[in-house]
Amino acid sequence: MAEHPGPDSDRVRLTAWVHGHVQGVGFRWWTRARALELGLVGSATNQADGRVLIVAEGRRADCDNLLGLLDQGRSPGQVDTVVTDWGPARGGLTGFVER
Repeated sequence: MAEHPGPDSDRVRLTAWVHGHVQGVGFRWWTRARALELGLVGSATNQADGRVLIVAEGRRADCDNLLGLLDQGRSPGQVDTVVTDWGPARGGLTGFVER
């Protein structure tokens, strides 16, 4: 008997490093608000080198939507580039926090 994917089988982890002028401009707060609207869990964290690290888990489509919002040019500050890494959701995250 073949196994059927469960309802959480499309859950992924998006790790995104956002480059540009994204610190001190409300970017993490904006990202958190968009992630919560999409039902994602994870975090947005300032990095010492000026980037913001975003870790988001949820449905692939919702993570793709968040990524698209980051690239639209409507976020606070100036996003120059977003480097991404995709993997399976690891779980253990609740809410979406700014660090």
